[in-house]
Amino acid sequence: MADRVTVIGWDGSPLTAAARSALSAATLVAGAAHHLALPEVPPAAERIRLGSLGLAARRIAGHRGTAVVFADGDPGFFGVVRTLRAPEHGLEVEVVPAVSSVAAAFARAGMPWDDAQVVVAHPRTLRRAVNVCRAHAKVAVLTSPGAGPAELALLLGPVHRTFVICEELGTDREQVSVLTSDKAADHSWRDPNVVIVIGGGVQAPAAEPGWLLGQSAAHSAERGWARPQDDTGEGEGESAQLRAAQLARLGPRTGDLVWDIGAGSGAVAVDAAALGAAVIAVDADPEACARVTVAARKRGVQLQVVAGRAPHVLEDLPEPDVVRVGGGGAAVVAAVADRRPERIVSHASTRDEAEAIGRTLTEHGYAVECALLQSVGLDPRTWAEQDRSVVFLLAAQRPVTR
Repeated sequence: MADRVTVIGWDGSPLTAAARSALSAATLVAGAAHHLALPEVPPAAERIRLGSLGLAARRIAGHRGTAVVFADGDPGFFGVVRTLRAPEHGLEVEVVPAVSSVAAAFARAGMPWDDAQVVVAHPRTLRRAVNVCRAHAKVAVLTSPGAGPAELALLLGPVHRTFVICEELGTDREQVSVLTSDKAADHSWRDPNVVIVIGGGVQAPAAEPGWLLGQSAAHSAERGWARPQDDTGEGEGESAQLRAAQLARLGPRTGDLVWDIGAGSGAVAVDAAALGAAVIAVDADPEACARVTVAARKRGVQLQVVAGRAPHVLEDLPEPDVVRVGGGGAAVVAAVADRRPERIVSHASTRDEAEAIGRTLTEHGYAVECALLQSVGLDPRTWAEQDRSVVFLLAAQRPVTR
């Protein structure tokens, strides 16, 4: 086992005294090519080019001597420290931090970043990273080969954003480019890079401070979701109880893409966006699409509105994680099930319609539950009945494959 492991963060600045001291005693040095080329690396030390972190950690754990591991930026921020500290390696780790690449990127852009989301994009997480960029007005993306600026832009498609692309931060080849997302796919970008993705929403006033990382001060402070219909007409067409049950079954979260088909007033779509998910609201009625846009602006969230009639309009949409079918019946549900989202919820006003939807979902391999929901609104001043709703709620879940 290595006698000591020191992880040195590198941001292009001269090495600190603590970093130079650890490096001078190293018998093994691991890092990227530009780290191993530093003049302070002892000539006699064994050198490991970092590729697979797990493999490097096993080699370091089996080394008898003193090891140093280089990492770009702050190694404790989405970095190598987590891998090295895994229990199976049994390593004692000391860390010499540096400015994180995210902080450096925002510094180059001259922007604050306490209100930014930060995501890591690998080929396996790229789609979820793109969904965060759809849902939030300011996102820093730590990229990787195969999941860089061009791939981000291609998956964003018609959702336009501004990209601030910071290549090879801290090196003499550092370059910062600002361009619209539709142009990013036309270039080749050097790794490593950080992409700041901006746009699509109302930014917080510069003088208004936030208090929680990743949250904009401009975000709606209004509490709750699935709220009752108010004087503005928000929530029109479905009871608050039905919308609450639908959201509970969908469970939208950060990184998800939600389809809301037959969005109506936009109440469900806006609530899903407020919970952190990316949302595409679909409706055949142009006036309904306009209402969804207004509702999103009022709530301080962003979503994509698509005008068109399902199921045909769904063909060109990106893959969803969860879907609410607010209209269209079994035919639309079948088209949605063909895309294999994790969860689907729908509702029906008659038992025959509920049975048709349930049968369609079952035939597509989903586990289906159905409940008859009845809600009665009462005036608390007189306890007189105001409105009554009776509806079948269908919730379907795709079986987990192992």
